[in-house]
Amino acid sequence: MIQIFKNPQYDFIGRRKPAFILSAVVILAGIVSLVAHRGLRYGIDFTGGSLVELRFDNPIKTAEIREKLSHIGLQDAVIQEERGTNRYLIKTMPEEGVGIKIANLFTPPPTVEREELVGPSISEGFRKKAFLVIALGMLVMLIYISVRFTFRWGICAIIAIIHDVLVVVSILSIMNKEFTVLIVAALLAIIGYSINDSIVISDRVRENLRGLRKRVLPEVINTSINQNLSRTILTSLTTFFVLVILFLFGGRVIHDFAFALLIGVIVGTYSSIYILSSLIIEWEKRSPTKSRR
Repeated sequence: MIQIFKNPQYDFIGRRKPAFILSAVVILAGIVSLVAHRGLRYGIDFTGGSLVELRFDNPIKTAEIREKLSHIGLQDAVIQEERGTNRYLIKTMPEEGVGIKIANLFTPPPTVEREELVGPSISEGFRKKAFLVIALGMLVMLIYISVRFTFRWGICAIIAIIHDVLVVVSILSIMNKEFTVLIVAALLAIIGYSINDSIVISDRVRENLRGLRKRVLPEVINTSINQNLSRTILTSLTTFFVLVILFLFGGRVIHDFAFALLIGVIVGTYSSIYILSSLIIEWEKRSPTKSRR
């Protein structure tokens, strides 16, 4: 495997307290932002909105429609093209008479084929089911990690995942991004990415606990992180570069999705190095396991 670092000896564990402070500051700022914004800024998938169907006489690009919509503050509207026709479905926040307002942005104005208020595509029941699925997924992860490693590692891994989600949601709230179906999908992907990285490092720690029995746990964990550092950075960078391309050239529709994943990859890498391992050490300090007493 390509080695970015030659025999690294970085003291990650020695810097765990500044890492805890950084995470606490970001999450606290996110809580303040959520209070200031009165909760998450839900997109129309959650809130419902106005559905407008327009028929143009001449072909037009989606980007042109979005540029026109930005003149009246509707740049975040969902635009769907009916291929093979000049018809477009535009879904935006609920507003009376929005169809005529949009049509008047164009010359000549398109025909407003349909305008109606629609309910949210994600119901309250669906949101509860999604939360239940995530909770069950974390329970399965906890059982898997507990069996493969220890219950203590499983609990700390779940806390690290919750940390990653909270940091991403905090940053999205601070930047006043819309919380949409794509953001939910991004959070689920971040959970999977984070647990994978945590398991890789945990596996190395388990191997070293057998071969480095005379060393104290912080030294073993620090050695394990350094041994795995090149792999961790390479994996994160390859994912990061792909997401940067999606963020820059993927179009407005997946812009926030790519942004959330970018933050998630950075935070997931950071938490697998600092948060998970540091939680284990702090727990061991307060309540050492029998095998290491």
